[in-house]
This record gives sequence, structure tokens and C-alpha cells, in this order.
Amino acid sequence: MGYVQEARQNHVKKKVEEALRSKMKQKALKECDQYTSKYAQCAAGNTISIVWQCRKQAKELNDCLRQYTNDAVLEEMKTEYMLQENEKGSARV
Repeated sequence: MGYVQEARQNHVKKKVEEALRSKMKQKALKECDQYTSKYAQCAAGNTISIVWQCRKQAKELNDCLRQYTNDAVLEEMKTEYMLQENEKGSARV
């Protein structure tokens, strides 16, 4: 399959992509809830010192979030969306 065909196959409208990104972020926050809680506990009562006092918790949180919010995950979600749309379209015919 050529590059242009592949690009067309995974192309979704901007609004759909924004909705998929939002869904991806929500899932990431849900999956990384324990790290979010650890970071929030560390940050409670601190101001500027959060930067160095909570460095470990911030890194753990970011590492977790990165697993669920990257281009590969977004492309997979786009592909699933397109498959669902194609199934809906073929069901109408």
C-alpha cells in the first residue's frame, strides 16, 4: 500500500481527532491515577519547591502518561474509529 493510500485510510476530520485526543488523555489520567495521587500528595503545601522535592513523582507520572498518550496510541484509535465508521457504512447499504 502506498503512502498516500495509507494516509487517506487513517485520515479523520479535525474534530474527530480532537475528540480522540481528549479520550486518549482521559484514559491516560484514569490509568495513571495512582501516580497522580502520589504527585498531588507530594505537592500539597509546597510552592516553588515542588520542582525539586517532587521530581521523582513527576517523572513517574510523566512516564506513565507517555505510555497512553503518544502518536502510536492515537493512530491505533484512529484506525479503530475508521473501522467502526466503515462497519456503520456497510450496515446501511
